Amino acid sequence: MVVRRYVKCSYLGSCVERLFAAVFVSSTVKNADAAKKVCGAMGATIIALANRKLSSGVFQQIVMASLKTTAFITTILIGAKFFSQVLRQVGGDEVIAQAFGGLNLDRYAMLAVLILIVFLLGFVLDWIEITLIVLPLFKPVVLGLGFEINGFGLDNAVLVWFALLVAIALQTSFLSPPVGFALFYLKGVCPPEVKLTDIYKGVIPFIILQLATLLVVIKWPELVTWLPSVKYGH
Repeated sequence: MVVRRYVKCSYLGSCVERLFAAVFVSSTVKNADAAKKVCGAMGATIIALANRKLSSGVFQQIVMASLKTTAFITTILIGAKFFSQVLRQVGGDEVIAQAFGGLNLDRYAMLAVLILIVFLLGFVLDWIEITLIVLPLFKPVVLGLGFEINGFGLDNAVLVWFALLVAIALQTSFLSPPVGFALFYLKGVCPPEVKLTDIYKGVIPFIILQLATLLVVIKWPELVTWLPSVKYGH
């Protein structure tokens, strides 16, 4: 009965989502990702109403939780943006570029240092802080390394390539023991008999695949720039 009820709810939610998207969202929300989120939220709301699970008290709790989460994320975004702007205005990015330039490393060694820093920061910081604070400071360093990448018509192909390297490094960091965020998320939903050491052992193949992907992207950067060029018609 539980499985049958779940299947019915899933089917109903899928139908509601498509109907709502066809009637309302397609004419008002032009961004595809935003449209999916709107459809998901409206579909969940309609299903909750149909099952009589959405009372005024529950709705108030949902609204307050959403407001708190939105306020928290917005505060982080504003603070990180303000910090990075002030640091660049006082010449912090130039100081960092000169510091890295003083290491006298070749470009691939310097790239490895930058990726290693991002990897280590992933242990203690969320991706929002790294994206808004660290990456703008690394921008002059990356552009000064002299990489020449076929962007297939894309602007700033080197920065697009480096951004994907950072994304892979952060994914690997979030999976890496002992402080990978994703590992503790997984432990929270696992049965009690699953130990954290079991999760550590289980992620090793995925970490190896991530590192192999990182090396492939470094070796053949056009794998990164070709697909966006197709997507945006370059």
